[in-house]
Amino acid sequence: MSLNGSYDPDNIFAKILRGEMPCAKVYEDEHVLAFMDAFPQTRGHVLVVPREPARNLLELTDGALQGAMVRVKWIAEAVRKALNPDGIVMTQFSGAPAGQSVFHVHFHIIPRMEGDSMAGHGSGMADMDELQTLAAEIAAKIELP
Repeated sequence: MSLNGSYDPDNIFAKILRGEMPCAKVYEDEHVLAFMDAFPQTRGHVLVVPREPARNLLELTDGALQGAMVRVKWIAEAVRKALNPDGIVMTQFSGAPAGQSVFHVHFHIIPRMEGDSMAGHGSGMADMDELQTLAAEIAAKIELP
């Protein structure tokens, strides 16, 4: 999919936002839902999904973007406190040629450890029990202003 097109309300993230599909929830409020990536690139890979229905960042309203980015920061800080990584990749893909595979705007928080490799985007599925444990560890470290 290119940057142009119409939003599909039946994409997997829309279903997760509506509670129709399960997730290992890290955080939720009126702006976003954050949960563990079921196909993580590293241990602790979190997705932050704005509630506003938009295919990519360019379609997101300024208010929704502001709300999402503040929460990306909060959750990245919680990942740092919970997992003590050496670095954190925070990224967003807009359009299939850029690497987007689910066409509901979302942000990746990927903890990195020195010397560890990062799995490919969409690689093997993680163990749901482990994801739930990680979600709880990260959620416990979120500090709201």
